[in-house]
Amino acid sequence: MHQHCHGQISVMESQRKSSGEDSSGERGSLHTWKGYSCSVTPERVLLSRPVLQAALGTRHGVLLVEGGQVYSFGEFRWKQSQVSEVGPLKPVLESALSGQCVVAVAAGSFHSGAVTEDGGVHMWGENSFGQCGLSSLTVVPNPTPVAVLDPDTSPPHTIRVLELACGEQHSLALSAQHEVWAWGSGCQLGLVTTIFPVWKPQKVEHLAGRHVLQVACGAFHSLALVRCLPPQEARRPLPDKCGQCNQLLYTMTDKEDHVIISDSHYCPLGVELLADGEARLEPGRSPPLRLRGSPSEPLSSHTSASAPGLHPSITDHTDYERRTVAQNGEILTTTDSDISAAGTDSDRTVGGVGGAGSQNSPYPDDQAVKEYLKKLSDTSLAEETAKMTIAGASFQPPADSLDLLTSDLLPGVMPVTTSSALNSLVSSCASAVAERVVSTCEALSLKKRINCYYPGVGGVAGAPGGVPGGFPGGPAEERVRLEESMQGKKSCSTGDIREEEAEGLSRRLSLPGLLSQVSPRLLRRASRPRVRAVPLTPVGGLPEAGELLPSLQTEVWSWGRGEEGQLGHGDNLPRLQPLCIKCLSSKEVVLVAAGAHHSLALTAQSQVFSWGSNSSGQLGHMACPTTIPRLAKLSEGIRVWDVGAGAQHTLLLADGDCYQPILYYSGQQVREAAQDAPQDQTEGYSYTQQPVLLPFCMNLGYVSGVFAGGQSCVALADRNVTGFIASLHELAAAERKFYCKLSSVKNQILRPLLDLESLGTALGPASTVLLQSLARCYCRLCHLTGQHSALLTANLRRRREVKSLVMLEHASIFLDTYNEYCCSVGNFLVMGGFQALAKPSLDFFGKCPELLQRLAESSEENIPLSDLLVALFYLPMRHLHEYGRLLLKLGTCFEVSSVDYQKLQDGCSKFEALALHLKRRRKEAEYTYHFWKSFPGKMTDSLRKPPRRLICESSNKALTLQNSGRFSVNWFILFNDALVHAQGVVPYKSLFSTHHVFPLATLWVEPIPEENTDLYGLKVISPEETFTLLACSSMEKAKWLRSIKQAVDQAMSGAGQSGSGAGQRAEPPISRTASYTFYKDSRLKEATYEGRWLAGKPNGRGMVKWLDGRIYTGTFKNGLEDGFGDYVMPSKTLNLNDHYQGHWKEGKMHGIGTYKYATGELYEGSFQDNMRHGHGMLRSGTLNSSSPSVFIGQWVHDKKTGYGVFDDITRGEKYMGMWQDDQRQGTGVIVTQFGLYYEGAFNNNKMQGTGVLLSEDNTTYEGEFSEDWTLNGKGVLTMANGDYFEGTFTGEWGSGLKVTGSFFKPNLYDSDGDKGRAVKLGRLAVRPEEKWRAVFEECWMRLGCEAPGQGENQRAWENIAVALTTSRRQHRDCPEMNLSQSHNRTLESLEFNPQQHVGPVTMEKYDRIRHYLIKACDTPLHPLGRLMETLVAVYRMTYVGVGANRRLLLQAVNEIMSYLARIFQLVRFLFPDLPEEGGVIPEPSSDPQDKKDSNCADTQLESPKPGRVVSSSSLLLPVLLPRLYPPLFTLYALEKEREDNVYWECVLRLNKQPDMALLAFLGVQHKFWPVSVPVLGERTEVVSSTKDACFASATETLQQISTTFTPSDKLQVIQLTFEEITKEVVSSLEDSFLWSMDDLFPVFLYVVLRARIRNLGSEVSLIEDLMDPCVQHGEHGIMFTTLKACYYQIQHEKTT
Repeated sequence: MHQHCHGQISVMESQRKSSGEDSSGERGSLHTWKGYSCSVTPERVLLSRPVLQAALGTRHGVLLVEGGQVYSFGEFRWKQSQVSEVGPLKPVLESALSGQCVVAVAAGSFHSGAVTEDGGVHMWGENSFGQCGLSSLTVVPNPTPVAVLDPDTSPPHTIRVLELACGEQHSLALSAQHEVWAWGSGCQLGLVTTIFPVWKPQKVEHLAGRHVLQVACGAFHSLALVRCLPPQEARRPLPDKCGQCNQLLYTMTDKEDHVIISDSHYCPLGVELLADGEARLEPGRSPPLRLRGSPSEPLSSHTSASAPGLHPSITDHTDYERRTVAQNGEILTTTDSDISAAGTDSDRTVGGVGGAGSQNSPYPDDQAVKEYLKKLSDTSLAEETAKMTIAGASFQPPADSLDLLTSDLLPGVMPVTTSSALNSLVSSCASAVAERVVSTCEALSLKKRINCYYPGVGGVAGAPGGVPGGFPGGPAEERVRLEESMQGKKSCSTGDIREEEAEGLSRRLSLPGLLSQVSPRLLRRASRPRVRAVPLTPVGGLPEAGELLPSLQTEVWSWGRGEEGQLGHGDNLPRLQPLCIKCLSSKEVVLVAAGAHHSLALTAQSQVFSWGSNSSGQLGHMACPTTIPRLAKLSEGIRVWDVGAGAQHTLLLADGDCYQPILYYSGQQVREAAQDAPQDQTEGYSYTQQPVLLPFCMNLGYVSGVFAGGQSCVALADRNVTGFIASLHELAAAERKFYCKLSSVKNQILRPLLDLESLGTALGPASTVLLQSLARCYCRLCHLTGQHSALLTANLRRRREVKSLVMLEHASIFLDTYNEYCCSVGNFLVMGGFQALAKPSLDFFGKCPELLQRLAESSEENIPLSDLLVALFYLPMRHLHEYGRLLLKLGTCFEVSSVDYQKLQDGCSKFEALALHLKRRRKEAEYTYHFWKSFPGKMTDSLRKPPRRLICESSNKALTLQNSGRFSVNWFILFNDALVHAQGVVPYKSLFSTHHVFPLATLWVEPIPEENTDLYGLKVISPEETFTLLACSSMEKAKWLRSIKQAVDQAMSGAGQSGSGAGQRAEPPISRTASYTFYKDSRLKEATYEGRWLAGKPNGRGMVKWLDGRIYTGTFKNGLEDGFGDYVMPSKTLNLNDHYQGHWKEGKMHGIGTYKYATGELYEGSFQDNMRHGHGMLRSGTLNSSSPSVFIGQWVHDKKTGYGVFDDITRGEKYMGMWQDDQRQGTGVIVTQFGLYYEGAFNNNKMQGTGVLLSEDNTTYEGEFSEDWTLNGKGVLTMANGDYFEGTFTGEWGSGLKVTGSFFKPNLYDSDGDKGRAVKLGRLAVRPEEKWRAVFEECWMRLGCEAPGQGENQRAWENIAVALTTSRRQHRDCPEMNLSQSHNRTLESLEFNPQQHVGPVTMEKYDRIRHYLIKACDTPLHPLGRLMETLVAVYRMTYVGVGANRRLLLQAVNEIMSYLARIFQLVRFLFPDLPEEGGVIPEPSSDPQDKKDSNCADTQLESPKPGRVVSSSSLLLPVLLPRLYPPLFTLYALEKEREDNVYWECVLRLNKQPDMALLAFLGVQHKFWPVSVPVLGERTEVVSSTKDACFASATETLQQISTTFTPSDKLQVIQLTFEEITKEVVSSLEDSFLWSMDDLFPVFLYVVLRARIRNLGSEVSLIEDLMDPCVQHGEHGIMFTTLKACYYQIQHEKTT
């Protein structure tokens, strides 16, 4: 009955100032009046601040003003102390709310409410029915807070409220969660309770889970506007039974052609059904209701005149002869052979019966059928029924029949005695059948469809039974009304709803599975090729619009008392719970309002539906019955955008011819004389037949909202000072008008065309799809416009500010939608769709398409139909100019410097630019269409594609091909995605025999300079062809050059999607990303490349896929694979792939890579020209496969050639030697797991030639070999004890040898002979400097040197920087290989030469170089680091496993020495100023430097020379040896095993003695014996039993020798040990002291014994072999000699 909430308070001062409207009198002025006579003048209510919202009760009103204050006026019976009545012109402030900021107010009949900013509710006024929500008070004099609490939470939390609505005895609140809460009394609360009043607000559970947008209250009924559920929720499987009253909801079976449906169930408890024709079909089942066919049964029928899709209970009361009631009270539905059709419109009722009944027909014989038909078509009966309907009377059946019906239908419900209840119940099943049959017929019969669009074209057409039905005639007024409704398209009855219900129906039938519900025979009868229906209402709106725009998919729910029909369900029954008004579900309702006993719904299309009491004409129409929503009668072009409803009147705010709003009034006239008469006396009141224009409305200014209540009306208006308000109104009005236009095109043109039978055949499949796409885009645009117009309208009622304009903040939503739509129209046009559509349209719209002409706004005569359609569908583009114009107009209201001005200016330019761009797009589409029309033929058919547009073509001979034949003809056509070159021969000009398409994305064009020739040439480059085009003039050349470049640029930027249009960039980029399939290139034929290009060649990152499954992904250079890439190649035999990952050069594998073969082999190493070349490792087979082996070494042209190590895991052999062409050739060494050792010559993969063979027990053979392990020829065989054979040997080792020769037993005393016999190993092995040459060569190559030492230092450093940078970039691109920040910083620091200044190396520089080398060798990305990594790998491969053979020790040591020498050569190349091996760096004289250096482990302070000797070992061993230490030390341990065992035995024995005994045994002088030793920090006396206490610190220090790696570190440990011994001795002697070797040795021997170092022999040997030569004669040398002496002493110690 009252207002709708007008939202937040945000029309703030700043906004007014910025738009120049300072005076508070200009915004939100309030005008009030009663009635509609010409003499009425509204009175202006003067308040200090603008009014934001008003609400009116029966005799009072509430006002909300800016700042959140609330005023009241009228009669306040609830105020005791103050005045109980205030004139409307003197409102009083509600001071109880003074501390609150109120955002919304509401007024019921005699109570009021307010919502504060924080969502709190305050109520005051009459409270006898609990409507104020405050218990124990009958009146509430002042605003009092009411708690809305959610009892389901613990503790109950307060619900935040957005808006209120108040009725006579109840109140509703809409929460921030969009749920409804109610309190007060009556069924209008919608609560499941019988106890009233309800004092505490309770949630309306029936609407829980739905998104309620708005609530409104009538006197005794309630309305809610609800957002529709998303489609998947709405399509849940429907229950078979009603959850509340347990009745069957619907059934549906098919037996022969009898479709039996019963789906119109009305639950008395107010349950809403989703019965939208979604019944199940179970073929072959018998009908669930047993049909009786005895003539004695009473016949009753009641056809519904409601439209299909309406709620079943919405019926017009027409004839009462259509229902069969069985004796047991079951209601029987008639079959489809009984009802031929029910194509109803307005209040016309149609009926018809066709075909004789089968066994379950309710009619016993043909005679009865004929009689029934006659009765149905009897005119007098029809007239009578119609009159009855118009008079609002109803046919009253006998009471007993009523009881029978109700009691049987609704078990447990008392019989109701009102006629409307009967009508509702009786009608439900029949209406459903009529509805469903109509749906079916309409879906299948075109004529019915025409009936829908043009109500009243003939009676009922084409019923399935073939019997025409309906009333031949009808009352005159009915016919007149029908004609009116046709002309105005604003019919006043169900007709309006029917038109759109028909669309809902076609939508329903297009859902999968729904046609199957119709019987097969019916389908066959009507079979025709159907175009797949397009849902013309986009589901869910635009995805990106999200919450920005209001939803148009809404439903109206009503509940409460219904005696006046105000619930809109087609009856006068009350509803205890909310129920959806089905017929408004597709109407896009955006606002609901409730008067005392009538209801209004305002749609996005600016129409008003009204229903309920029409006692004074307040519904705005004269149609009956008023129990269902019908359109208020307004003349064409009046668009309503706000409504108010009072006790018996309705107030409408609308757009007229100009954009200043106008007011309409319908309902009770309030005469001056009757002002004080009681309300229920009607003498003073008159009646409006349709809404009346209020003449004074133009004087009010720009009305932004209307309110009504009681007998009063209120309008809020703004004065238009700077033009801002007017422009806002104009923008909203333009959008509303545009939406109505779009909707009428959708409903009157697009939908009928899509539903035409002949559409599919006329258009063909391709164009049909395009038309459907066009329809989809059109509907999306239409929907967006509807949402936007609803938003603009809502903002007019509320904010009226620039920042509320979505089209500024989110312009992209609009631009994209228009772009997409324009594209779809263009595509349809290009493919000749509009031409093809002309014929079916002509059949449909007739020879004179006035409707089309009117909608297309075309004034030309005799315009072809296809052009008319084109104009019509391009019409929406014009609206973009309108946007631009209005935004500009709004902008002029602001200061140029203001932000708002800037926003409006930007918005305007965006829309204008898009308008121009789309205009260009239209021209292109039309040009292209005419081109296809004028060049028909096979070639053009193959080239014609929807998105393809013509830019220019050379049929005027403007462009020719250079060097073409004399008789050949060349035609060039430039499209927006390709350049087409067609060729033919002169006599056949029209027949171009061949044509080639060059995609623009891979086309480069450049002008050929004209200086030296008179030719105007263009060079065109494509991936596989380059040709020259000659233009006839320089102008023509410039035109083609510009066109091609622009087209290429647009093709690359996504077909010019932007609104900015083409030509922004002068040149398309020479480097670009594109996809291309090769057709000529032999290597890439039919392969597809996708990636970066440069001037016609793949360049940069990309991917090639060949048809045979090969795939290359990586970098390209100049059309070839170059750089790092990944290559997969399917194996022909195995079902697996070969997979290469590594570097490429000029299309071939080149550089480091990894190749996994399909056979399971894995190669890691260097490649060159697609072959393994350089250093690499090949693993064959896994450990458990047939022949697992590993080769690491040099490859040449895919074969093992050079030095390499081959580990044959199956045979347990390891070969280390030379190879050639995959065969062992040259010198080499073999060791086996059984301890055999061979070194010597190999030939043709066999041991052949001179060699040495040793077995584990030192038996040795030196001589000739012919095959593996086979002796053949002269040789010497030496036994382990020294005996030897000399002669000729044959036979395999280990299986008996034949010997011809002499046996020698050497003399025991012949020491010289002994010496001669010892075998010198390593002579026949590969020399150390020959090993791993490929590894070092690769490192030199990386530094840019052809051969070791030959190259430029500068270039080497550049190469290092490049290698590190590219590696870093690669790691950055591959997240899985990500580097840490510190690693990144290290790499950066390695890119620069640390030796900045040329000149002699100082200690400082030397240290810098040393640190640089340590870091460089730490990262494999640096060439030195990579070298180091490879050397470690090959060393371990050689000397681990079978290679851990003690006879290899010498070779292992020599190999390390050779590494050092060769790496040192590299280092000296990088740092040329570094002295050569053995050179000296002078020490700086300053002291601090000495100290600093003495802390370094590697500094050789013991060197007697003044300075540092440079040596490869001191510089590089610290880096290299720790990595090689494990295999090397293992070899030492094996070699020294015997000696170490002797030593260890002695150590264990001697360590059993206490300290003093051992010191005495070793002969340490008494003066060196410690007297006391520190134990846990305290000095303790040494006694005879003390053990492991003397010289403990020295012992601990010496033990650290096992934890160090390099000889220099180990020597440092020995030196520290000596210092510790000295310290302890000096502390006890307490005077200056110098050691002599004789004194020192026994003490040191003691320390060595106590240190218990297990492999001391190995440690000693390692130091000796790898010690820096310059150290041998220094202090360190002497100390080392002492340690060595101790080791030998311990071995030979004789213990007593």
